[in-house]
Amino acid sequence: MIRSVIKGYGYYVPENVVTNDDLSKLMTTNDEWITERTGIKERRHRKNRIDSEETTAVYAKRASEKALEKAGLTAKDIDFIVFATLSPDYYFPGSGVLLQDLLGCDTIGALDVRNQCSGFVYSLSVADAFIKAGTYKNILVVGAEIHSFGLDFSDEGRGVSVIFGDGAGAVILSATEDENEEGILAINLHSEGKYAEELAVKFGGTKYGWSDRLLTEPEAISRDMLYPLMNGNFVFKHAVTRFPESLMEALNKAGKKPEDLDMFIPHQANLRISQFVQQKMGLPDEKVFNNIQKYGNTTAASIPIALCEALDEGKVKKGDLVCLTAFGSGFTWGSVLFRY
Repeated sequence: MIRSVIKGYGYYVPENVVTNDDLSKLMTTNDEWITERTGIKERRHRKNRIDSEETTAVYAKRASEKALEKAGLTAKDIDFIVFATLSPDYYFPGSGVLLQDLLGCDTIGALDVRNQCSGFVYSLSVADAFIKAGTYKNILVVGAEIHSFGLDFSDEGRGVSVIFGDGAGAVILSATEDENEEGILAINLHSEGKYAEELAVKFGGTKYGWSDRLLTEPEAISRDMLYPLMNGNFVFKHAVTRFPESLMEALNKAGKKPEDLDMFIPHQANLRISQFVQQKMGLPDEKVFNNIQKYGNTTAASIPIALCEALDEGKVKKGDLVCLTAFGSGFTWGSVLFRY
C-alpha cells in the first residue's frame, strides 16, 4: 500500500523584524493592545513594500531549497508542485510555475491553491491523493506569503494590519511502501461560502471590477474594497467551533483519541484561538505548538513554518502523531493527521 510521508522540510522568513512598537509609529496602537488581542509581539515584513527581487516565489524557493536538502533530493527529483498563496507575484500566472523555473525543475506540473489560511492543508490533501494514486513520487508542497505589500498601515486598517506577516514554508511529500512509515492517516476539508465577505479582499475580481472601473470610477473604489477586511469577532466565533470539530474528525477517522496526539499545530491566526482550542481539547502545553508571537499570521505559510520550527526544536520527533488544523477566509477549514 502506497503512503505519503514527509521526507524534507524548510522555511524562510525575511530578516526585517517589525515589532508592535514599530507599528505604533504608523498607527494609533500599542504593544499591550496588540498582545492582548492577538498574542503577537512581532512579525517579519519584506524590507521594502515594493521590491521586484523579493517576491512570494523567491521566498518559496528559499524554503524549498532547505526542504530539498533535508530530503536528500534535487529539484530534478520533484515530480509536481503544489503552491498555496493568497499573495502571488502576479494576478496571473500563479506562483507555482515561477517556483518551477526558479528551482530549475523539469517541465513538471505546478498547481496553485487559493484557500488562504487553510491553503497548506488543502495542498497537502492534493499531494497526498496524487501520491496514493501512484501518479507522482515526490511532490513539493509550499505555502508562501508576502502580506506587507498590501496592508493598510493607517488607523482604519490597524485591526487587520497588526496581525499579518511574511514568510514561506515547504515540505517534500514522498511515496513509500515501507510498513514502518505510516505517513498521512486522515484528512478532512470543509467550506462555507456564505461567509466569504466576512474575511476578504473585495477589489480585483469580477464582482467589484478591475482596471476599467479604477480608471473611470476611482471614487467608487473604497479603502475597504482595496485592503483586507475582517469581521474579527465573527471569524473568531466560527474558528473556535470549527478547529476542534475538524481535529476530532481527523482523529476519529484514524481511530485515535486526543490523548494519542503528540503534537497539535494549529494555523497561527490568533493565540487566543489556539489557547481556546487547546483548553477545549484538554491538551497540555507541550502538545501544542505556537509561534504567532514571533511571526504573526502568515496565512498559507503559517502551518509549514510552525511545523518546521517544531521539528528543528525537537518538539516533533520520528514516530510522533501530529495534527495540522486550519481555519480561514472562505470560510474554509480542515485537518491533516499524520505519523512523522
